[in-house]
Amino acid sequence: MRLSIVIPALNEAERIVATLMPLQALRARGHEVIVVDGGSMDATVIQATPLCDRVLHSSPGRARQMNAGARAATGEVLWFVHADTIAPENSDVYILGALQHDASWGRFDVHLLGSHPLLRIVEWLMNLRSRLTGIATGDQGIFVSRDIFVAVGGFAEIPLMEDIALSRALKRHAHPICLRARLVTSSRRWERDGIMRTIVLMWWLRFAYWRGVSPERLAARYEHG
Repeated sequence: MRLSIVIPALNEAERIVATLMPLQALRARGHEVIVVDGGSMDATVIQATPLCDRVLHSSPGRARQMNAGARAATGEVLWFVHADTIAPENSDVYILGALQHDASWGRFDVHLLGSHPLLRIVEWLMNLRSRLTGIATGDQGIFVSRDIFVAVGGFAEIPLMEDIALSRALKRHAHPICLRARLVTSSRRWERDGIMRTIVLMWWLRFAYWRGVSPERLAARYEHG
């Protein structure tokens, strides 16, 4: 099986190289890396071009960008990786190994980049919650059989919670494989806005989404911290 790795990016010049470099070994093994730029005003496209197979252009919004990448992808398996994330070595082996055992989708555990002790608790809770609920977040690097992704209609093109909506749809087909290998992802928002404040905000957003508050209202709340 061939992986198509789809990376949505918007003004990610400072981070995109760190994300793409670990994926070069996967490209050498025949997998595909697609960067979908959402209208960056910095050097994101210039930095990404030599380190991926294709750079696509889309209107901004992670869901729209990831759907655009999925439509252009040629692999049987889609893997969605945020542009502030560093993949573990041999991540393709983990993914394809999981999908050969009757799984149709899954995600990785996550490790937050910062050194604050509270971040270890946050990441542990994120990984545990995902195992208990079967809901994955974009930070955890969702991977899915292309056929199943198409069958559920891809990402809902909403400004926030697109990963939760996709997970809910995929759960109707199968429970996710939760890989213990860890993606390293940025903790800049946690450290910038305060760890406890961000924990409360994230849980409030999820609860509000569950209660039916519109993603547009939630996105506005998220942007203002």
